[in-house]
Amino acid sequence: MRSLSRLRSLQAFEAAARHRSFIRAAEELGITPTAVGQLVRSLEDWSGRPLFRRSRSGKERLSLTEEATAALEDISAGLDALENGMARLKSPGTRSTVLVTTSHALAANWLIYRLQRFSDLHPDIDIRLDVSDRTLDIARGEADIGVRCGPGGWRGLKATKLMDEVIVAVTSPNLLTDGDPDAGWFARQQLIDDASPHPGGDFPSWRDWCGRFGMKQQSPASIMKINSASAAIQAAVTGHGIALVRRALVANLLATRQLQQVWPGQEWPINWSYYVVTAAGADRRREVRAFYDWLVDDTLTGLAAP
Repeated sequence: MRSLSRLRSLQAFEAAARHRSFIRAAEELGITPTAVGQLVRSLEDWSGRPLFRRSRSGKERLSLTEEATAALEDISAGLDALENGMARLKSPGTRSTVLVTTSHALAANWLIYRLQRFSDLHPDIDIRLDVSDRTLDIARGEADIGVRCGPGGWRGLKATKLMDEVIVAVTSPNLLTDGDPDAGWFARQQLIDDASPHPGGDFPSWRDWCGRFGMKQQSPASIMKINSASAAIQAAVTGHGIALVRRALVANLLATRQLQQVWPGQEWPINWSYYVVTAAGADRRREVRAFYDWLVDDTLTGLAAP
């Protein structure tokens, strides 16, 4: 007879073992750290042995005993199998939904062009986009998956790098004259600066850009500061000047010639990259794992394409 009455305790133990933390396990499961501790202790009482070594100091305050380490692989595999079995119980017409969150700029200029490929491969999975510049707390279940641009290292999240990023200068093709833009042409243009926060990203200002690439710096009065990447891109599309922007956000606009890179050889690498992220353990759900793996494969395949 299977001891499935302990299922909730097994979930708490497995999450705490992965995170080495009752607090982070609680965040994943949507309960309190005290409840996680009680569930783990009930499993310890049932098994007749401790499952964790608890320390009041040191980098790792919660570590597995040898017996718990030996059992963890089977328990994790069993929870995965149970999740898959529950998915099979659904009727064939039942659809699954994955909530994906990302910024306005990344959704409109990068992600939206890829989603049809996923739908073609997984017609039974619906993707719901939460497009917001507010960072949702994925670790607490506000979304299933996020596509983020930043330095990485988000606590409590599984993250896979999709691609690095560089800054490029772009403008409307209508503003460009024949031949390479010269100093006189540059002096007549309004400069557009994405002034949204980029902590730790080493994003260049126009002063930085001119200094690195040997151009005469314009008067600060000629710089339009916009605290939105999407709005800065749109200002460039509508012919208001030259914008310094992330290349991934304008790749489609460059391909369709709504924008043109002003100096194709000039790029500024930044300390931010693009990542797909999800809460640890959330990818046990078939639909979440399918979208996560597909986005990694689709992005890497696109980067490798000639």
